[in-house]
Amino acid sequence: MRRAAQAGRPVVVKVGSSSLSTPGAGLNSEAVQRVVDQVEALWRAGHPTLLVTSGAVSAGLPVLGLDAPPSDLPGSQVAAAVGQSKLMESYGAAFGKRGRVTAQVLLTRDVLARRDQYLHSREALERMLDLGVVPIVNENDTVVVDELKLGDNDRLAAIVSHLVDAAMLIIMTDTPGLYSEDPRLQPQAELISAVRYTDDVLDELWSTSSKGVLGSGGVATKIAAARMAAWSGIPTVIAPASDLDVTVKAVAGEEVGTWIDPHHSRLPSRKLWIAFGLPARGRLTIDDGARKALVTNGSSLLAVGVTGAEGDFEPGDAVEIYDAAGSLVGKGLCRAGAAAIGTSTGPVVHRDDLVVLA
Repeated sequence: MRRAAQAGRPVVVKVGSSSLSTPGAGLNSEAVQRVVDQVEALWRAGHPTLLVTSGAVSAGLPVLGLDAPPSDLPGSQVAAAVGQSKLMESYGAAFGKRGRVTAQVLLTRDVLARRDQYLHSREALERMLDLGVVPIVNENDTVVVDELKLGDNDRLAAIVSHLVDAAMLIIMTDTPGLYSEDPRLQPQAELISAVRYTDDVLDELWSTSSKGVLGSGGVATKIAAARMAAWSGIPTVIAPASDLDVTVKAVAGEEVGTWIDPHHSRLPSRKLWIAFGLPARGRLTIDDGARKALVTNGSSLLAVGVTGAEGDFEPGDAVEIYDAAGSLVGKGLCRAGAAAIGTSTGPVVHRDDLVVLA
């Protein structure tokens, strides 16, 4: 199942705050240097590499004299604004010692929601890689509000992987990979070496993590990100940041961390944007006949198969489509507004504007 990353293609590396900082003390310079060494090793191995990084808020806390993140939004935004410059300063200095130029890339959901800006973002990232520049990507926490948030940097890393057609997504964590159960509570828990993105074990881990059984949700976001990347045919490796050679091992196809095998083919760029770049403005529920038509027959969604509509969406907005059991079937651009769903005569969601995710 494992395989080496295709030579010359980009790699996306994601690292979280806990792997970069010491609680109450801000960034850990040695941890930052380890990440930089890992990214530089990939560049030297022939893989132009982007770094998706958390850590801005953590970096800002000691500068502001704080021991813990602020509980209010303006406070968190101030900490992020102060810390982002410290974070980039640390990365810039560490990469600079190796003669590598860095570029700060701050994204929000609204930037990626517009098709033209989505494409411009892709072109800018590709140009940076062509010039040998390391894009250091983070969500713009200083100005973002809930409705514009991408959700987490694991998700952001998956979207960036789509943008640059990455050969692999590597998520560096504080654990050796994904376990069958929480190893802190179940000593018999086993490390999952390799799994396909559709396997039931990921559903079980996602469910328990979302409910807080496996911690704060970190496992759930990583599984969600891996499944997002899978639709581009991009494998994900979830591996320990403490392993000094983890990225090189991962791209070589060696046994490290947890390998999540992707979809056998890549969705077209426009459908990737619909599925993962465009925020949903509403929700449609469909009957079993419509589900079969979408999943098995590749048909458009007709109004007759829609049993319910939620949200105040307009024609052209993205909607998520669920079956009667509440399972996600797909996402697409709706040709009718919420008020007109019941009277629509043509396709509600045409198959050219539909991504089936079931």
